[in-house]
Amino acid sequence: MTLSMTLSMTLSMLQRTFDHGRDRIALESLLSGALSTTLSAAMALCATITSASAQSSGQDKVPALASISFAWIAVGADWRDPPPGSGHGPIKQDPAHPFHGNLDGPGQVTLRFGNVQDPVLKPWAAAQMQATNEEVLSGKRAVPFTAQGRCYPGGVPGQLLYPAEPFYFIQTPKEVWMIWQRDHMVRRVYLTDKHSDDVKPSWFGESIGRYENGDTLVVDTIGLSTRNSFIDNFRTPHTTKEHVVERFKLSADSKQLEAAVVVDDPDTFNEPLHLVQRWRNVENPLLETACAENNEDYFHQNLVPIPQADQPDF
Repeated sequence: MTLSMTLSMTLSMLQRTFDHGRDRIALESLLSGALSTTLSAAMALCATITSASAQSSGQDKVPALASISFAWIAVGADWRDPPPGSGHGPIKQDPAHPFHGNLDGPGQVTLRFGNVQDPVLKPWAAAQMQATNEEVLSGKRAVPFTAQGRCYPGGVPGQLLYPAEPFYFIQTPKEVWMIWQRDHMVRRVYLTDKHSDDVKPSWFGESIGRYENGDTLVVDTIGLSTRNSFIDNFRTPHTTKEHVVERFKLSADSKQLEAAVVVDDPDTFNEPLHLVQRWRNVENPLLETACAENNEDYFHQNLVPIPQADQPDF
């Protein structure tokens, strides 16, 4: 059997697995160990293809984002500032409530409260963020919502802020898959230059992409749903008009990955947001983790409920 035939069969298996109950979150449907094996095999095949492609020159050169020997783990859970002159940067912490994280040294850990006074925010967006701040400040909710904490997909570009657990690439001639270890969430990037005529809003929207300069994957995304979907961990909202462009660029030594992100949503922001996230590659096999296992509100903190399926997918 040829490499291309094996790859085709592998991706067909993956497609059927992930498309079953495609836009639903079912706690009962957890991926099996066989899927981890299948994914690892697919990444091995794709790494071979990517390595061979990277030896070509010019526009055909493809950055080696996929590997069976390493994964990408985020360097921080907040957006970084863009280079000077790029435009408006990310939403920041409310200066009235300084943030102190687990990695910030000795001191009381505090929570994230977005700066609702940022002039980039439309009035409705600032009001919605203030409401989520007040939920916690008033004591109604002990911990504010985060997608990774409550088993939700992070949306685009919020999924790029998932901390602690890595993500992986699978690269094929027609698609790039981004697979997060947490719940094996999958985002597909179709290597084409045109969006569909009618895009139904979904967690990760419709992403199309292309390679540039042999070291960059450029991704263009529209069609993003809004329920419990935020730009960042400050719970910055967006509308279905959100349009995101991400440029994933490998460092010269291929040990670091940086995404320069532009978020354009004229109904939410007075100008586009320019954001930066970084990852480092780490030796990490594709493990199986399930967010929903034993993830209850044991301390009565009035946490946002984790997603529940109305009925099983089988």
